[in-house]
Amino acid sequence: MSVASGSVRLTPDDLLSMPDGERFELVHGQLAELNLSGLSSLIAAEINRRLGNFAHDRGAGFVLQSDCGYQCFPADPLKVRRPDGSFVCAGRLTLADLEQGYLRLPPDLAVEVVSPRDTVYELETKVEEYLAAGVRLVWVVNPETRILEVHRLDGTVSKLHAIDELTGENVLPGFFCCVGDLFALGDFVDRSTSTGDE
Repeated sequence: MSVASGSVRLTPDDLLSMPDGERFELVHGQLAELNLSGLSSLIAAEINRRLGNFAHDRGAGFVLQSDCGYQCFPADPLKVRRPDGSFVCAGRLTLADLEQGYLRLPPDLAVEVVSPRDTVYELETKVEEYLAAGVRLVWVVNPETRILEVHRLDGTVSKLHAIDELTGENVLPGFFCCVGDLFALGDFVDRSTSTGDE
């Protein structure tokens, strides 16, 4: 993520009014362009699909995509972050919350899928910000290493590999999937490409 430095400090309202504002976060009044890749987008979509289906079937809450911005950081009330996916438990959201531009309450779960240009510092910073804001679970998904890190509000961290099971813990009780299944679409693309080259 690259931060565009400048003398003019922007506000969340400024970001809302930008025609391409969904491509940016706001950090210290400066635009921070989101690092995107097709693979990270594909994996984020798969995670959001699985979470969304589970949450919908059980009335557990709401899954929001990367175009949803959160302005919920006590240390920096003007900061806007856009996780690749997020979940908010039922009963925490109102229509008024959804209509005000950015959500002012922290999600219960935030998902960050690593893109090629993301740095360790940027990802660690985001995780710490989410946890400080009260996010109960943060999933950091790395397509290259096929490792998914689970960060919890109590400070504990689990590192899951492709053969491990991912669960919703106390945020989405009953949700589970194999970590490797989250990367399956990427494998299918690889196979399709190699088959087409033969």
